Amino acid sequence: MANRIVIALGGNALQENPEDISAEAQLETAKKTAASIVDFIEEGHEVVIVHGNGPQVGQIVSVYEKAIGIPNMPFPECGAMSQGYIGYHLQQSIGEEMRKRGIDKGITAMITQVLIDEEDPAFCNPTKPVGSFFSKEEAMELERRKGYIMKEDAGRGWRRVVPSPEPIDIIESKTLKALVESNFIVITAGGGGIPVIRKDNGKLEGIPAVIDKDLAAELVGEVVDADMLIILTAVEKVCIDFHKPTEKGLERLTVEEAEQYMEEGQFAPGSMLPKIKAAIKFVKSKKGRRAIITSLDKARECVKERVGTRIEGLPTE
Repeated sequence: MANRIVIALGGNALQENPEDISAEAQLETAKKTAASIVDFIEEGHEVVIVHGNGPQVGQIVSVYEKAIGIPNMPFPECGAMSQGYIGYHLQQSIGEEMRKRGIDKGITAMITQVLIDEEDPAFCNPTKPVGSFFSKEEAMELERRKGYIMKEDAGRGWRRVVPSPEPIDIIESKTLKALVESNFIVITAGGGGIPVIRKDNGKLEGIPAVIDKDLAAELVGEVVDADMLIILTAVEKVCIDFHKPTEKGLERLTVEEAEQYMEEGQFAPGSMLPKIKAAIKFVKSKKGRRAIITSLDKARECVKERVGTRIEGLPTE
């Protein structure tokens, strides 16, 4: 049975080797990722793709921070740059893989803005590190001169931190829906989308923040009325008691079970927790929806209910 699927790509699906941050290496990784995505397309599924941008946007920010005589680029613009070049790599790689298999479908990458609430509690406690490492003295100067919030990062130096607010709406939702309904493969909300607020006069304003890409993918799933949300990560299954002797992989979870494990603190913030939150929200949004959390190489089997972690709600009536 064909489904409309939103696939959320994690960092390892875009940058296999953290030590090699070159565009050439990322393009090669994108080509490997494309093969798995085109497997779904070949089986007749409609596919919408959301991707992370953590390493890439950090690299863009660092270039401007370190460049002499060049003004810093605003963070929303750095996010837009990362959407553009990651989208290009995925667009090219998936397009080439479809051509090899004789699949004639259009594919496009959208520069996507995501609405946030400027009163979101995340603005009271920015925690998402971005950009270069600095000494304490340099960090204090950046706070004084640019108004940045700087925090010490695990003994490695000081970095700028920005908030991570919840996504509310996709600004380009009408365009997104029209493309999906016209049978295009769409790459959207890259890096969680460019965070924007709407001013009293209706104008949109970019905000220095990072939206979690899995929560953005969940929102995309609701916008395009997807049947399934697949969140790809580095592990085959979600585990409880992770890295303990009692570690246990989970295969099938109800929403209630997932919420209970979440309340017990089984899932790490900034790692598995947002994935579980996104999966639960998507499944609860409409009867019959399913969410899958697994690794890229196991995704196809997981859809066929052989491996991975599946979170399910109420069946369709």
